[in-house]
Amino acid sequence: MTPQLSVVIIGRNEGERLERCIRSVQAMNAPPAAMEIIYVDSDSSDGSPARAKALGARVEVVYPSKPAAAIGRNAGWRLAQAPLILFLDGDTILHPDFVKIAQSYLQDHPEVAIVWGHRRELYPQASIYQRAIDLDWIYPVGLTEFCGGDALMRREIIETVGGYNPLLIAGEEPEMCARIRARGYQILHIDQPMTLHDLAIHRGSQYWCRAIRTGHAYAEISNLLRNTATPLWEREAHKNLIHAAAWLTILIAGFSGALWFHAWWPILLSLGLLVSLSLRSAWKARWKSANRWTWLLYGLHSQFQHIPVAVGQLSYYYHRWRGQRQRLIEYK
Repeated sequence: MTPQLSVVIIGRNEGERLERCIRSVQAMNAPPAAMEIIYVDSDSSDGSPARAKALGARVEVVYPSKPAAAIGRNAGWRLAQAPLILFLDGDTILHPDFVKIAQSYLQDHPEVAIVWGHRRELYPQASIYQRAIDLDWIYPVGLTEFCGGDALMRREIIETVGGYNPLLIAGEEPEMCARIRARGYQILHIDQPMTLHDLAIHRGSQYWCRAIRTGHAYAEISNLLRNTATPLWEREAHKNLIHAAAWLTILIAGFSGALWFHAWWPILLSLGLLVSLSLRSAWKARWKSANRWTWLLYGLHSQFQHIPVAVGQLSYYYHRWRGQRQRLIEYK
């Protein structure tokens, strides 16, 4: 029987997280009469392919010279036989009702190419980083410019646009979504839990690397889509560089003033200004959480991340100037 749904899971050294992901797919409510699970592994060293195969998934291993999620997703959808493809990252847990509800939207709205729901952190209390970043996943529902790595898509439209750009090390979903929207299709974010995500960030170095990857994506995607019918992230990339420059100016001015006046008050003044900016960001994001401590962490995250994101942007431009392509930026 031809599958009605293909579930494409990508991963690299996910271990037990991968097993948990596959089991959550197998436990979905009202599954299609015929469903296939495809796991695409990016040259793991922890036995992930064997784990997936033991759970009944079809396994494909790719050995790219420069690993990237786009390569794994492309390998997955090209193997898929169903008209609908659910893409998942191997560190997620699928909500049992998401496919059933998302599929009904696609049936009723032929102009919609992609449906996605709410992704949240599985362990938001595990670290201050995960608690803050958990709110980054919260988007208003309705039509959107792009989706993330987890989404239900029409296979024929993916094929029409040629799939994901295999040269991208980050931002591959937004870039493909731009090409899909350019053909007149829509991306729909529904008010429905979709996945729980295991970010597994417990150290500042991991947080820094993830933000650098975000900056790389901002710079590369905004340049790639400039002067197209569906530009993306130009404004965000520009604003981030300005905010990062402002942060550094405030800090340098504070420490320079302390040396000049032989006093602490310039440093306290600069830190006070940065805290005020963080509180402003926290207040604007209060609709995302009922917890004020989470507001504060998110406000600090929203402001501080401008610096590593700017580092990622500048790194992209540096590598482009050198005629080089940057390798995958991994944080776990």
